Amino acid sequence: MQFSKIAIEDYILSFLKEDIGFTGDITSSSLPGKRIKAYIEAKENFILAGSPFFQKTFEMLDKSFEFIWKKNEGNRVAKGEIIAYIEGNEKALLTGERTALNLIQHLSGIATNTRKYVEILNGTNIKLLDTRKTTPGLRYFEKYATKVGGAYNHRMGLYDAVMIKDNHIKAFGSVETAVLEISKNIPVTMSIEVEIENWQQLEEAIKVKELINIIMLDNWSLQEIDRAVKFIRKNFNHVEIEISGGITLETLKMLRNKDIDYVSTSKLITRAKWVDISMEVE
Repeated sequence: MQFSKIAIEDYILSFLKEDIGFTGDITSSSLPGKRIKAYIEAKENFILAGSPFFQKTFEMLDKSFEFIWKKNEGNRVAKGEIIAYIEGNEKALLTGERTALNLIQHLSGIATNTRKYVEILNGTNIKLLDTRKTTPGLRYFEKYATKVGGAYNHRMGLYDAVMIKDNHIKAFGSVETAVLEISKNIPVTMSIEVEIENWQQLEEAIKVKELINIIMLDNWSLQEIDRAVKFIRKNFNHVEIEISGGITLETLKMLRNKDIDYVSTSKLITRAKWVDISMEVE
């Protein structure tokens, strides 16, 4: 997952503008602007994610900020632990506080939630994937957090990989037509993934199996997954298998021993809760 420094700064600037508006921080503007110290503290246990963006938020307000990080990205943080010490201009510190905390609390929540799923798959060759069900404007940051939690990124958007979903199949008329037509208009190096919902679609996909790289079995029962996986391994050459739909921590345990390559779920992001982190001025 690549994202330029400029793009990240543009996003963070927009987050700050959302809070500052056109007038600036009218509460903190009356302060003289001396240097002060602060620290951020964990109010619960979690996996840390978002520290680079937390720091960048303040640096975009004042480049003279100094940080001492006591925890690194991906570390487990215990309730009561100090995560970082900060020193900088008091106006900038109080202006950026909420935006910076919003980011690190949200992203740490995603990483913490993701880690629960990842730990279930430890010891297997199955990779856990996120999805495109992200908050508009926050996709890069949320997908970054799932990686910190131990998952892998699915495609970033509609531009970097082909995924033929149910509505594409309906629009094209069939799995075969969709795969054939789309394959004519993409680079030969770009992978094609097809979302398969039933046996009819799976059997039809055999006709274009040489063009398909990944088959996603979407919302199949555990019993049907077993049958479908055997069918795919027998009839498709070098196709990877992804399971999606209705994934929970409990169902993931039952997928551990399946002959599959990926499990994807939107719940890494959509079911994550913000963690509690506070910033205190010394």
